[in-house]
Amino acid sequence: MTTRIVIFISAVAVAAASVVPAVPLARVDPFPQYSYGYDVQDALTGDYKGHQEQRNGDLVTGSYTVVDPDGTRRIVDYAADPINGFNAVVRREPLVVPARVVAPAPAPLFAPAPAPLLAPAPAPVYPRAPVYPRAPLYAPAPAPFLGPRPYYL
Repeated sequence: MTTRIVIFISAVAVAAASVVPAVPLARVDPFPQYSYGYDVQDALTGDYKGHQEQRNGDLVTGSYTVVDPDGTRRIVDYAADPINGFNAVVRREPLVVPARVVAPAPAPLFAPAPAPLLAPAPAPVYPRAPVYPRAPLYAPAPAPFLGPRPYYL
């Protein structure tokens, strides 16, 4: 009985493998042409990059730019064709930060009040204290220490 099951499964597998699905024929453009590009300028995140590419038949040319973390702009110009393959030229340029134009501060609507024209008051002059012979300074002798007293006395 198991031999019949194995033969049946094998026959089904051979039948399923021999069926080839029909492949639809795709239309191929003999001379493809396109052109595209994008440019990102995001000052909030510091993301500056761009890319442009053109294709004319088998020749593809383009370039892209990206700002590297070291403060330089990397520019890559490339070309690709079936004869020469892919060729790229990489250039680096220092990043030029645009100068900010600062508008001058507007003039105040009201002028500040002028300083008062009063002269400062002269410093007070005190008479000198009379000089008397000084008496010797002494302090009374400290009270003798009798030690701790018991609380019940």
